[in-house]
Amino acid sequence: MTQAIQQEQTQPSRKALLEVNHLQKYFPIRGGLLSRVVANVKAVDDVSFNVARGEVVGLVGESGSGKTTVGRAILRLIEPSAGEVWFDGVDITKLSKAEMRTYRRKMQIIFQDPFASLNPRMTVSDIIGEALEIHKLASGSAKTDRIAQLLEKVGLRPESMRRYPHEFSGGQRQRIGIARALAVDPSFIVADEPVSALDVSIQAQVVNLIQDLQKEMGLTMLFIAHDLAVVEYLCDRVIVMYLGRIMEVATSKELYLNPKHPYTEALLSAAPIADPTLKRERIILQGDIPSPINPPSGCVFRTRCRYAVEACAKEIPPLREVAPGHFKACVRDDIL
Repeated sequence: MTQAIQQEQTQPSRKALLEVNHLQKYFPIRGGLLSRVVANVKAVDDVSFNVARGEVVGLVGESGSGKTTVGRAILRLIEPSAGEVWFDGVDITKLSKAEMRTYRRKMQIIFQDPFASLNPRMTVSDIIGEALEIHKLASGSAKTDRIAQLLEKVGLRPESMRRYPHEFSGGQRQRIGIARALAVDPSFIVADEPVSALDVSIQAQVVNLIQDLQKEMGLTMLFIAHDLAVVEYLCDRVIVMYLGRIMEVATSKELYLNPKHPYTEALLSAAPIADPTLKRERIILQGDIPSPINPPSGCVFRTRCRYAVEACAKEIPPLREVAPGHFKACVRDDIL
């Protein structure tokens, strides 16, 4: 992707709070007696995008496409192998651990698994209050009042702060996780599939809660998900990833009405339609997602694409604009 195209596709109408440039994350594979690096798992390979202030951007794709790795690398929960992450005008990949602490308060995460993400040995008060103490935001009665306010904000009773995680349902645990993320008044949140581990009846409640809190607090959010219906409902723009690379970027409405990339077309064909009278052509992708250790040459999706031609194997297609605000990484213009 050229610098000009990258800046064009990643610049929304509002000033970007987060700018990700050429992000890479490789996990080394070691072998032999000397434990040398013999290969790399290319989990994220040259990903660039922006998120505007107050915007909710969805990040979708199959399992193994690199979505969670992108979210954690942005927050430096895992260190990027290469690239830049500009947050509010500062490249946080260059910051020391001490300097990064200030930005930890501004950037938070809601984890996917509400059962594994809460310490079973800590009460709700300790779980939420820990961040307040680390960042010296409140102590004593002020901390207790703040925890009670956060619990009420996410739909739990203040008395819940004295209980342990095992005393709550999955949906209630996720509400506690959301309260923990909000405790330090962040401006940016990575929501890593926050409803995928919940019952369908509970998912809508948590999604509506996240939407209400986002609007109320003006949060900027990267929402990682498998459920395309949830992404369409919640997100302003959508980024489609496959095998560590971005395939398509568009507004939610445009992407769902007029997908331009064959992979997006296949994903949408698998999404259920609420109206039983409507029919949609089901596109079955052949085979499994290739190994990120040895991805296909050229377009990484070509081995499963029904429109693939010889040119698809020769070069990595750049992300280019095919309609106003709509970008795809595909060599073919004669499809979709």
